[in-house]
Amino acid sequence: METYKLGEMEEKFAELIWEHAPVGSGELTRLCEAAFSWKRTTTYTMLKRLCERGLFANEKGTVVVRMSREDFLAARGEEFLEENFEGSLPLFLTAFSRKRRLRDQEISMLRELIESYEEELP
Repeated sequence: METYKLGEMEEKFAELIWEHAPVGSGELTRLCEAAFSWKRTTTYTMLKRLCERGLFANEKGTVVVRMSREDFLAARGEEFLEENFEGSLPLFLTAFSRKRRLRDQEISMLRELIESYEEELP
């Protein structure tokens, strides 16, 4: 199982936690009951899965974030590049731009990003 791929309900559950964390486990079960019609056991089963993957932790009844949403999305993007484009961002952009032309604003943003990285190099 890939670390940074979530099923539809896992993703919705993670979003709920990111939105409310830190959150007591009792409150989380109430939120899940209201949002997904889950029973307490379903909530704890799903929480255990995401804790094992390192996204969250249950510390003495309080669910805390171990990996922010932004860090998770970045890691998922890196995993996607590795699996599909040999880890190469240029290969990805080449494939992406074959079907969809980059807009001027997107090109400018990419140039700015590259320039900011060049400035950071020793």
